[in-house]
Amino acid sequence: MAKALLGHVGGPDPRMVSEMRRLQQRIRDLEGELTRLQAQNDELAAGSRDEEFNRLQDREPALT
Repeated sequence: MAKALLGHVGGPDPRMVSEMRRLQQRIRDLEGELTRLQAQNDELAAGSRDEEFNRLQDREPALT
C-alpha cells in the first residue's frame, strides 16, 4: 500500500504523460486534416454550384 501511495504522490507516470502528449498531437493532426478537408469540400461545392448555374444558362427555353 505504501508503494501505491508513494507512486501516486510522487507525480505523474511518465508513460501516461507520453501517451497524453501523443494523443494531443494526434488531435491537432486530425483537426488540421478536418480544416483542410472542409476547405476542399467548400471549393468543390462552389464549383458544383457554378457548373450547375452554367448548365442551366446554356439550356434552350422550353416551348410554351
